[in-house]
Amino acid sequence: MKIAVIGSGSWGCAAAILLANKGYDVYLWSWQQEETDRLSADRENKDVLPGKHFPDNIICSHDMAFCVNGADLIVTVAPSIATRSTAKQLSKCVKDGQVLVNLSKGLEDETLLTLSAVYREELPNAKIAVMSGPSHAEEVSIGLPTVNVVASDDENIAKYIQGIFNCDFFRVYTTDDIIGVELGGAIKNVIALCAGISDGIGYGDNTRAALMTRGIAEIKRLGVAMGAKEDTFSGLSGIGDLIVTCTSMHSRNHRAGILLGKGASLSDTLKEVHMVVEGVNTAKAAYALSQKYGVSMPITEQAYKILFEDKSAKDAVKSLMSRDLKSELN
Repeated sequence: MKIAVIGSGSWGCAAAILLANKGYDVYLWSWQQEETDRLSADRENKDVLPGKHFPDNIICSHDMAFCVNGADLIVTVAPSIATRSTAKQLSKCVKDGQVLVNLSKGLEDETLLTLSAVYREELPNAKIAVMSGPSHAEEVSIGLPTVNVVASDDENIAKYIQGIFNCDFFRVYTTDDIIGVELGGAIKNVIALCAGISDGIGYGDNTRAALMTRGIAEIKRLGVAMGAKEDTFSGLSGIGDLIVTCTSMHSRNHRAGILLGKGASLSDTLKEVHMVVEGVNTAKAAYALSQKYGVSMPITEQAYKILFEDKSAKDAVKSLMSRDLKSELN
């Protein structure tokens, strides 16, 4: 079986290693020839997953058509900001009926579309699914027990992808709730950014727990308004992914939040993290979606104001704590 992995960042490399160790022929595409050359020579991505060796059946290439042609599965792991351009490139070489599963988490800033919707627009003849859940690349790449969920409106496609990824340390469940899985995976990055800001200010466990609990409540409100199933947000792509992203130093969103909470500017923070911080762009899109659907998302709103309106983090907390009193279930 041939599998194309489109994107050679930390999660792309981790997925490639997982699949190669299962015995598949994995073709790992990188957007730069220079990076392809480095990966081929080093047999690892020293920038994002140092020491995680590529098995011999991972073939690195900058030629997308070479990677995708005849692939039994296409795995996309491009940052949200590059999803549209990646999909346009893929449209030139993806054949009718090819199966694609997107592992990236985010929203398209300008259109407010989920990433699978972007792929469906650009690749209308492909079979599109998504996979999400609490899955730090650093842990998947060394075989630590991890559980994810794959979502597709075609049960057979979901089970097909489930079987390809599932192994003794990576367990995969299925669902048909694509929008719920994607919104949970995307917006939890905003809440994780806020949890990091809280930690950076010096607040404690109580504050972080409150942010996580009220955070999943507002993600759920938006999800239901957009047609997702409420129960999805109690699962792996909802509370599961939120927990790991808000509490782990593997999380670039959490690390970025800590820097912001300590007073660093957004530009300095992004330079320091030196990786894509999805929560930044997602905060803008999620805030716009909350306005579009008339959904109350106070944490997301304050995150937006910190990031894009220069509101101080402590003032944002004051705004949250002084809101009108209400029932918890509202």
